[in-house]
Amino acid sequence: MKMDFPLRKIIHVDMDAFYASVEQMDNPGLKEKPVAVGGSEKRGVVAAASYEARKYGIRSAISGALAKKLCPDLIFVKPRFDRYKEISLKIRAIFYEYTDLVEPLSLDEAYLDVTTNKKGNPSASQIAEEIRDRIFKEVGLTASAGISINKFIAKVASDYNKPNGQKTVNPEEVLPFLENLDIRKFYGVGKVTAEKMYQLGIFTGKDLKGKSTEFLTEHFGKSGAYYYQVVRGIHTSEVKPNRIPKSIGAERTFDENLSSEIFMLKKLENIAFELEKRLKKSTIAGKTVTLKIKYSDFSQQTRSKTLPYFIAEKSLILETAKELLYQEKMGNSVRLLGISLSNLNTDKKAASGKKTISIQLKLDF
Repeated sequence: MKMDFPLRKIIHVDMDAFYASVEQMDNPGLKEKPVAVGGSEKRGVVAAASYEARKYGIRSAISGALAKKLCPDLIFVKPRFDRYKEISLKIRAIFYEYTDLVEPLSLDEAYLDVTTNKKGNPSASQIAEEIRDRIFKEVGLTASAGISINKFIAKVASDYNKPNGQKTVNPEEVLPFLENLDIRKFYGVGKVTAEKMYQLGIFTGKDLKGKSTEFLTEHFGKSGAYYYQVVRGIHTSEVKPNRIPKSIGAERTFDENLSSEIFMLKKLENIAFELEKRLKKSTIAGKTVTLKIKYSDFSQQTRSKTLPYFIAEKSLILETAKELLYQEKMGNSVRLLGISLSNLNTDKKAASGKKTISIQLKLDF
């Protein structure tokens, strides 16, 4: 059996409840207790939850008020991003001892291409186990990992035996694995898309595989072609060590809801200033300004404008954000404002021109 696309040895490492685990490690009094990082029982949103908190249904992105309602004994901890970054860099240092092909997705997860690695170890599964063991011994935290022939399957597999576990999907197991997978487990299929798939009779990978490209494109647009490919184990995206951002932004959640545009303007000025600092630090500019508004009822709206030239200066960002703010009347008081810049000057990338290769499915994983 052959697969006519690049076959690699990819590991996806995902730290277990990273922010909450760091807080529990640094403060032994929080161990084995339900912990939420970020938010509070009055304001804000949960950024991360410990596994003890997750048993109550607490997840990232839910309000602090709802989290407290679900778990009255929940302990809220303020996020310490400098500390999380410090720990993340220690973990990445371990990755780089095995390969230079490391693509961080965030502070707590990354892809590693170990097809050819610094240890000369042909087994990606053994490398993943060794990395997880070292993270535990040298940093004090647990990690989970997924190992397979491409990034998509490795990402899905890393969630399979969480926490503190790993899952290898060997080349010959790829198609049966995907066919038996619940559609909700497919990376890139969110809650809304899953519901739509259910209505179309798509519940598993096998159901998805039974649909034509035309059918999937008709119902899911450009994503349809993506779904058609990945359910067949085709995902040719390489591990990119220097991952280029699609957008850069900054946002703020307020202690009290804002009901007047006049008060919002001052907040937008501060956000635009923070965004300018980030853009200058990365030497990036963009053409599309997006204003994000989250209302007191947690509904969310975005308004965008694309300019004919690249910008990175606070004054120009703020001018466009103001225009978007006054574009239409507010329907409710506002709890969060954000500004992001996309259509960046980093988007122009030369085509890699890499040849598609055909490899027998007999790699040692």
